[in-house]
Amino acid sequence: MACGTELSALQQRLLVGLLRIYSNHLAILEYSEHDSLTGLMNRKTFDETFLKMLAAFQRDDSPGIRPGDQRAVPDEHCNHWLAVVDIDHFKRINDRFGHLYGDEVLVLLARLMRSSFRVSDRLYRFGGEEFAILLDRTPQGHVHEVFERLRTAIQEHHFPQVGEVTVSVGFTRIGAGDSPSGAFDRADEALYFAKQNGRNRVCGFESLKAGDLLQAKQVNADVELF
Repeated sequence: MACGTELSALQQRLLVGLLRIYSNHLAILEYSEHDSLTGLMNRKTFDETFLKMLAAFQRDDSPGIRPGDQRAVPDEHCNHWLAVVDIDHFKRINDRFGHLYGDEVLVLLARLMRSSFRVSDRLYRFGGEEFAILLDRTPQGHVHEVFERLRTAIQEHHFPQVGEVTVSVGFTRIGAGDSPSGAFDRADEALYFAKQNGRNRVCGFESLKAGDLLQAKQVNADVELF
């Protein structure tokens, strides 16, 4: 919008002041929605984004899908997915190298996550060493490969001082009428299975359930899973 007349000095100062207020307001909103250490979105934005993504998928209007794109053709095997990612033995990293290097691991891992996913995918730090990924529409046959690529990239990355770091990943398909807590619990079950069975692996809830491999969680105080 253009102004037909030149602004006075007072009007210019008022306009600059309003722009600063608006900029500060945006900065506050940005800060409240993102993790201060990694820059990823934080836990409190997850539920809202989950429901928006699910609604977009149900309307066949998923983010990043353009009209005419072949990926926009309805496909019963193309769904949204939720993954929970947890750093293996992160407590040992903090105990051995200190929290400063532990924080550096978190920051570098967040960068690796950004480079491994699309703009339309949503990345979160849930706190501590736990991360979550809302994966945009992806064929069922490819989803394990997507998360396996992340796991491999992290394992092959050299973390300063710490050296090798690995993660365990559990994921699940997001279905119509799903809830954030329900999907998260399923992904977390798959993650728990990965932790119990060697760590540094990717496990899908649906595959584990089909193979009757899931059991009720039993926490043993003598076993360090995370």
